[in-house]
Amino acid sequence: MTLISTEPATGEQIWTGEIGDAAEEVAIARKSWAEWAAHSFTYRAETLRRFANVVRAKEQEFADLIAREAGKPFWEAKTEVGAVVGKVDISIKAYSERTPNRTSEAAMGSKVAVRHKPHGVLAVLGPYNFPAHLPNGHIVPALLAGNAVVFKPSEKTPASGAFLVDCFHEAGVPEGVLRLLIGGPDEGKALASHPGIDGLLFTGSAKVGKILHRQFADTPQKLLAIEAGGNNPLVAWDMKDIHAAAAIITQSAFLSAGQRCTCARRLIVPEEGHEQLLEETLKLVDRIMVDHPHADPQPFMGPLIDNEAADMVQDQYMNLMMKGGTPIRRLDRPYEERPYLTPAIIDVTNVKNRPDEEIFGPVLQLIRVRDFDEAIDEANRTRFGLAASVLTRTPEYYDKFWANVRAGVINWNKPTNGAPSTAPFGGVGISGNHRPSAFYAADYCAYPVTSVESELCRANIGQGLRDPNMLED
Repeated sequence: MTLISTEPATGEQIWTGEIGDAAEEVAIARKSWAEWAAHSFTYRAETLRRFANVVRAKEQEFADLIAREAGKPFWEAKTEVGAVVGKVDISIKAYSERTPNRTSEAAMGSKVAVRHKPHGVLAVLGPYNFPAHLPNGHIVPALLAGNAVVFKPSEKTPASGAFLVDCFHEAGVPEGVLRLLIGGPDEGKALASHPGIDGLLFTGSAKVGKILHRQFADTPQKLLAIEAGGNNPLVAWDMKDIHAAAAIITQSAFLSAGQRCTCARRLIVPEEGHEQLLEETLKLVDRIMVDHPHADPQPFMGPLIDNEAADMVQDQYMNLMMKGGTPIRRLDRPYEERPYLTPAIIDVTNVKNRPDEEIFGPVLQLIRVRDFDEAIDEANRTRFGLAASVLTRTPEYYDKFWANVRAGVINWNKPTNGAPSTAPFGGVGISGNHRPSAFYAADYCAYPVTSVESELCRANIGQGLRDPNMLED
C-alpha cells in the first residue's frame, strides 16, 4: 500500500511512499541503538553538525517542498528550515548545560557521580503544521543523547518528513539509528503501543495527547512527552502604541493561517475604550493577502492543510454564530474546492457556554470585559495552558498577569506565537504533561544515574551487632 501526499493549494499529487510496518522499524532501531550510544557525545554532536550543513545546503529545495506540502508561504517555509539548522547547536548547548557529568566528594574518600544514559528507542510522532522543525526538535536531542529514533511524520506531510530523514542519513546518522515510518493513524497507534519502544515524543492535538496519556498509564516504565495545543488568550489593556499592538494581534492570530498551537484564539479587551485598537487591527486584517505559497508578491497566509481541516474550522465558526456570536470580519472560503480561508474576527462576549476548544485556523474571538481582574479570569477560563500574552504599557499589569495566568509561555508586549528555541517550551493543563521541549528536551531524552564510587571496599557495621566475645561456642 502507498500513501499519497497532495499540495493543498492545488490538489496536485507531489509525493508517494510505501506504508511501513511499525514492528519492523522498531526491531531495526533496537538492533542499532547500542552501537550509536557507545559513541562519544563529541562523535554524535559532530555527526549532527554535518546534518545541519546538509540541510543548509538544501535550504531552497527543502523550503520549496514544505511550502508546497504544508501550504505555507515560501518565506515562512524558509524560516522553518532555518530553525531546523539552528536546532543542532542549540541542542548541543542544552545537553551540556542540562545533562552534564558531575562529581562531588563524599565520606571516606568516596565520590558521588551523576551521569546520564539514553533510554534506548524513542518514537517520535510529528505534526503537519511544522513538518520539519517540530519533529526535528525531538529527533536532534534524542540522537545527541544516544537514543535510536523511529519517526512517523504526519500522514498529511510525509514528503517533508522523508526529506528530513534523508538529510540525517546523508550526514552520517546510521540508517538503523533513525527509522522512517510512513503511514496514517493505524501506523501511529501501532508505533505508540509497540512494546519495543522506550518512550514516545508527541506533538499534536490535546485530544490525541489525552488518549496517549491514558494508554501509557499501564506502562510507567516508558517515557511520554506531550506537546499539545492551546486556547490561547491575548489581553490588550492600556497600550501606548496602538499600531504596534494591532500588528502583534494580527501576527498572533493569523500567522500560519492560524495553524500554530501558540496562535491567539481569544482577544480580551476592555468593554470601554477598545474601539480604536479594533479599528487599527481591522485595517491590517483587511490587508492580509491569502494566496498560493509561491505567489508573487508573497502572501501572509496560504491555505489550510486540507479541505477536512477547513471544513472543521468553518463548522466551529458557525457554531459560535449559532450561539450568538457577532461577526466582525466573516470567515470566507474563496474557493470551495480548496482549503483557503480568510481571516475572521467574531465577538463572542455574549455567547453563553463558549466551547473551550482550539480552533486550528484563522479565527479570533473577541471578548469584552469590565476590568483587568475580569480579563485575567477570562484568560484562565480554559482547560488549556500553552501560551498567553498581555499588551500593556503598565508593568504592574504584566506582573499581575504573569503571577495569575496559568500557561507555559507568558509574554509581555509580544505575540503569543514565535517561542524561542533557546528556552523551554511546553504547556500546562491539557496542553502538555510537564515535559517541556525546545531547550529542555535534553531533560527527557536521557535519564540521570547517580553512582557512589570508591576504589577500595571500606565498610563496617557499628551498631546492632552482638559482642563477639559473648557468642557461645
